[in-house]
Amino acid sequence: MTHASPSPDDGALLPLDAVRERPAPVPAKPAKGVPEPAAVLPVARVAVDTPLPHLDRPFDYIVPAAADADAVPGVRVRVRFAGKLVDGFLLERLEASEHEGKLARLEKVVSPEPVLTPEIVALARAVADRYAGTLADVLRLAVPPRHAKVEAEAVPPPPDAEPPDGPEPAREAGPGPWADYPDGESFLAALAGGLSPRSVWTALPGTGEGGPQWATAVAVAVRETLRGGRGALVVLPDGKDVTLADAALSAALEPGAHVALTADLGPAERYRRWLRVLRGQARAVVGTRGAAFAPVRDLGLAVVWDDGDDLHAERLAPYPHTREILALRAHQSRAGLLIGGYARTAEATRLVATGWAGTIAATRETVRTRAPRVRPAGEDSELARDEAARAARLPSLAWRALRTGLTAGPVLVQVPRRGYLPALACQNCRAPARCGHCSGPLALRGGHAAPYCRWCGRIAGQWRCAACGGVRVRAQVVGARRTAEELGRAFPSVQVRTSGKDGVLATVGAARALVVATPGAEPVAEGGYAAAVLLDGWALLGRPDLRVAEETLRRWMNAAALLRPRAELVVLADSSVLAVQALLRWDPVTHAERELADRTELGFPPAVRMATLTGSPAAVREMLGEVVLPEGAQVLGPVPVDSPRGDQVRERAMLRVPRGAGPALAAALKGAVGVRSARKAPEVVRVCIDPLDVI
Repeated sequence: MTHASPSPDDGALLPLDAVRERPAPVPAKPAKGVPEPAAVLPVARVAVDTPLPHLDRPFDYIVPAAADADAVPGVRVRVRFAGKLVDGFLLERLEASEHEGKLARLEKVVSPEPVLTPEIVALARAVADRYAGTLADVLRLAVPPRHAKVEAEAVPPPPDAEPPDGPEPAREAGPGPWADYPDGESFLAALAGGLSPRSVWTALPGTGEGGPQWATAVAVAVRETLRGGRGALVVLPDGKDVTLADAALSAALEPGAHVALTADLGPAERYRRWLRVLRGQARAVVGTRGAAFAPVRDLGLAVVWDDGDDLHAERLAPYPHTREILALRAHQSRAGLLIGGYARTAEATRLVATGWAGTIAATRETVRTRAPRVRPAGEDSELARDEAARAARLPSLAWRALRTGLTAGPVLVQVPRRGYLPALACQNCRAPARCGHCSGPLALRGGHAAPYCRWCGRIAGQWRCAACGGVRVRAQVVGARRTAEELGRAFPSVQVRTSGKDGVLATVGAARALVVATPGAEPVAEGGYAAAVLLDGWALLGRPDLRVAEETLRRWMNAAALLRPRAELVVLADSSVLAVQALLRWDPVTHAERELADRTELGFPPAVRMATLTGSPAAVREMLGEVVLPEGAQVLGPVPVDSPRGDQVRERAMLRVPRGAGPALAAALKGAVGVRSARKAPEVVRVCIDPLDVI
């Protein structure tokens, strides 16, 4: 077990003459017109919902005697702040306040339901400090909006009450898929015994009767945690994975022991399930990134699956990542943590390298029997047989894999780009086709549609190339729908199904079919796919991104893991690429260790901590001049960056510090943002700590 490191703001780290004594609490002084305060603990400390960073601290209010019974820690309240009625959460009741002036009253207790637990308050504060954000921003992510009708509903009996028809039959015990891992059974024994193991799990590929084996393994780990008397939390990238894990948990746990939390439930149903967790009626939660703050009682295990998926990164300030939230929560709650996936990120590898977490992986002999047979289309034997394979989008090797696989069951085709033809170019000079109004990229929605602009949406029916005057366009990038159309013509007797942005399939049957899917939207086939083809490897490997190799391997392995053991997998990429080599050997660990070593040598995350400042050139430079950076910090830039519509001038600066100086960097940036907020700076600078898109 690790121990909490002292805070950089801890007074014990400062010279004695620099430590100021906090003023002693003084009796509460109600302002004029405030009704009689409560007799006991008359002061309420409130976290006010304000977007202003310089006001990121709790404020004290007088609790009227009439609200004494309902004003308990954790309830929603309304208070008057800067002349307006605003929402807030009551954090604690005090006998006296440190504020020397008069206190305003607590205007209203919105609901007597204590929705904010002390554990979530501490977690939200830690997340805000780590990402240079405010407590109010994190609490908006942590606590769903209130629904009064849902709160007023009758509370069902606790889960341990015996149902009317008698007790449920005991669920099947045993290690399940964990028996395939040398350390699997000891991991389960630790959970059942109330211990808190922290592990990075490299999952085996394959599917079982109840779905993917990773979902069954997670359900078994949750079952053992609940058997040990503690709660469990599982966070997944998207709704498709939640559906699969929810089914596995329903088969492994007693009815009502868990709930699934996703955004598509709707506000009322989501709040109803969230309240079941808060009230202790459900001891386990599975959901997407918002579920990382679910108020699970006595948390014993937190699980994050496929932590490299960018859906785990929050899009709202302060932009936290699920993996970091759960790591903080596991540390604060003394709970176990399981970071799982077919591939491995450099961040998870660093946790192993520092000794903070152990590893769970199968032996090489087991991996060989379970992994597919991977064949790159650019191997020498294929090029000797088919010279056109070097330039063909679907070489003969891929066609043979499709035909052979379709004789035995469904076949998966992964296409990196969604849509029909998402990028067009001039037929004559190959220059990218641009919109004449906003210079955005042109695309096609269908075979008989006119080109349209992906930025402004205008139809470019009279398009003419600005370089050569040509009026005809050609495909620069082929999307999933166009690929499905072409395969449908090539295999007219085979059903072609698509899974992507327009509709994600969770599962498909065992009948022969061609399944065309974008990365992350691949459905699970009953019994596994008979073969697969990974198209357009250049589109994934050619992106200007620090994580391009790691992300490409992750997407390939997630698709390949859905195949039957030793099924044929064709990847259209150069066999000399390191990511292709890792896929051939089914060895994500070595690839991740090499990736971490390279980033450490070059000074890239996660070996260091980075922050980006994005905004107008004047605002970014102004903030750089004000922030007091920790020792050893490097300022890179600022440099121009593309804006979403191309109509704004924006710049980005990157700040790099040694990993140990990360808390100091976050505190310095938060202080600078607070100063700008206090003086009402007209332009906002977006601060992001450890962003995914560093390059």
